[in-house]
Amino acid sequence: MSYKSLNLILLRRDEQISGYSAALPLSSVYSRFSLNESYSCGSRRGRMDRTHLLSDQDEVHTGPSCPGQSYADPNTMPDDGATAPPADLMPVIPGYESFGPNVIPPSDFGSAQPQAPSRPPDRHFDIPAISEELAQEAFTNYVSSKCCYGSKPAREMVFTDLQSLNTYRYRLETFTESRTTEWDSEPYNGQVVDGFGVAPAPWSIPVPIPSLFKDCEKAVRVPHTSTVKGCHSCLNLGRSACGRCVNSGRTRCGACSGTGWTQSSERRHCTMCRGSGMIKCHSCGGVGSITCKTCEGQGKLLCFIKLKITWKNNIHVAVIDKRSGFPVEYLDQIPGEKLLTDMAPMVYPVVGFPDSSVNVASESAVREHQAQFSTTCHILQQRQTIELIPITRVHYTWNEKTYIYFVYGTEHKVYTKDYPAKCCCCSIL
Repeated sequence: MSYKSLNLILLRRDEQISGYSAALPLSSVYSRFSLNESYSCGSRRGRMDRTHLLSDQDEVHTGPSCPGQSYADPNTMPDDGATAPPADLMPVIPGYESFGPNVIPPSDFGSAQPQAPSRPPDRHFDIPAISEELAQEAFTNYVSSKCCYGSKPAREMVFTDLQSLNTYRYRLETFTESRTTEWDSEPYNGQVVDGFGVAPAPWSIPVPIPSLFKDCEKAVRVPHTSTVKGCHSCLNLGRSACGRCVNSGRTRCGACSGTGWTQSSERRHCTMCRGSGMIKCHSCGGVGSITCKTCEGQGKLLCFIKLKITWKNNIHVAVIDKRSGFPVEYLDQIPGEKLLTDMAPMVYPVVGFPDSSVNVASESAVREHQAQFSTTCHILQQRQTIELIPITRVHYTWNEKTYIYFVYGTEHKVYTKDYPAKCCCCSIL
């Protein structure tokens, strides 16, 4: 192959090689490169030999399976930047015929049926309304935190009614595990190739479960799926065309902007480029090519199937609204008093709770999660809780007009939208 042809291959790598288009078929590339180059006075001669092309057969694998990458070792795969060749050029592994973002349906882990509670709770979770003193103190602190609110209504108001509103928050958490597979690779440096034996099924590879109800991801190497392939990014050369100098080894001189002359009153040749307007490329050292980032200069890749495991905590929250006029979104970050906590591999919907709306919300959430995740994920654990959020609606009068505000949460926060003494700017807003 001529030196000009090799340069053409390197320059068109990103456009042609990645897509394996008909404009540059691999069959047109010789199976052996031998190029003598020496670097002196702008000319380059050297030697690069590569005998293994992407279209060649896989190398013969010898030696035992790598114990460090067995499926009993669930360490996360390092991300070294290497990418595998296209999947259609990889061997077909039984049980791993399809790849992609779609999760693998879980295996049969047995029919985990939720157990009905022995008896429904008989406690009535009611809390009394706060006192007038506490309601006025919370309102006064709220008004003082607003620079544009006058304090007179908070000091002179007359209470007419305090109503306790039992507001419940139901939460269902379903902790699931899903698995996907894809081809991955790392630079081949002569490490042991685990290519013998039957690859275990995706769901039969044991991976330790992390902390429950916390999102997490891991990637493990599937045993007996390794194979050595030529690097698809550099055509096994170990070097890629330098993008800065476009394989020429020289770039425009920055001192003279490529003119070859100094920018001064006297017309002189540029001392940096000696009047040529070009200097040696700093990215590649004037070679015209750089070490391939995919194979790190090795020219070969150790390819294997990577199993990606995703643990996700799926949360469903329902707030039983009493249509009190209080905005429910204010309760998202407000802690409440936990009345019930139930955790099991598969929880049973809440039954017999004094507020029937909670029972309905629980049954709907449990059915929805089971239908949504049972066929695509492995449900590891479920947890449901019921919280009581104290809310008191306060009616008061000031200047012969009636107003309302709310005191909510254990911290006695205040919400109101019609405070009677605002400055002009707040009233306009």
